[in-house]
Amino acid sequence: MTLRPAPALVTTDWLNTEKPLDIPDFKGRVLVIEAFQMLCPGCVANGLPQVKRVAQVFPDDQLAVIGLHTVFEHHEAQGTRAALSAFAHEYRLTFPIGIDRQEGRLPVTMTAYEMQGTPTLIVVDRNGFLRFQHFGHVEDLVLGSILGSLLAEPFAPLNAGNVPAEGCDDSGCAPRGTV
Repeated sequence: MTLRPAPALVTTDWLNTEKPLDIPDFKGRVLVIEAFQMLCPGCVANGLPQVKRVAQVFPDDQLAVIGLHTVFEHHEAQGTRAALSAFAHEYRLTFPIGIDRQEGRLPVTMTAYEMQGTPTLIVVDRNGFLRFQHFGHVEDLVLGSILGSLLAEPFAPLNAGNVPAEGCDDSGCAPRGTV
C-alpha cells in the first residue's frame, strides 16, 4: 500500500469533545477511527465494543480512538444529534464521535475514504498517514498486531516540504542506524 495522508474528517458536529477534531489534532499518536451507524448490527455487536477495548487498553498519549457516525441509510431514524447522543450514552461511548457531513447520497468523509459501508475500521499513523482500512470485523489479534507495529515506529515529524524525516520512507520509519 502506498502511503497517503489520511483525508480530512468533514463533520457537522461532535460529541464527547469541546471542539471539532481533525487528523492533524492527533499528530504524534496513532489514531483509530471506527466509522459506524447506530442501526448497523455489525457496528453494535463488533466494531464499537472493539474500539472501546482499544481505548481502555492503550495509553492516551500514544493512541487515540474516535468514532465517525457516517449515515448512508435510514436518515430519519438515526440522522439527528439527539439520537446519536442517546445512543452514545446508552452504549457508554466516551471517546469523541464526529457526525459525517451529508452531501448528496453518501456522507463526505465516507466518500473521501472510499468506504464500502459500516463498520469500517481506519488506522492512521503518528504522521497522519492512512495505514490500515477494513470494511467489516477485524480480529482482535490482527488489530493488536497492527497497532503494536505502529506504536513501535518512532514518531518522525515531516519537514516543511512534506518529506518524511531521516530514516523514513513510504514503507515506514526505522530507528537510526538501521537504514
